[in-house]
Amino acid sequence: MVTQRRVILASASPRRRELLARMGVPFEVSVSDVDENVTAAPSDMVRLLCVRKADAVCARFDDAVVIAADTLVSLDGRALGKPADAEDARRMLAALSGRTHQVMTGLCIPYTRAGRRDVR
Repeated sequence: MVTQRRVILASASPRRRELLARMGVPFEVSVSDVDENVTAAPSDMVRLLCVRKADAVCARFDDAVVIAADTLVSLDGRALGKPADAEDARRMLAALSGRTHQVMTGLCIPYTRAGRRDVR
């Protein structure tokens, strides 16, 4: 008999929930409370933050498959954080308007039994 491991989504993102649900994956959500203040290149930031989130949630669910991700927008090589309020969101959208920018997502799936993780 094959036992299916629990799948834990370490994210509050409605879009990530929708993606897993559309794939027919039964999952639970457990949001990490890690500090997201990081100083690094944007591509390094998303990797570091998704690993932090995965590690925090793995500590609570040691026998589950944990999926953690972090997404950010980068403009001119600088990461734009989450807007503080509606005015800040308008400022960010105005800065992005008509300009090339990057949207980056880091993904981490730890393999706790093997003591390793896959980070993309």
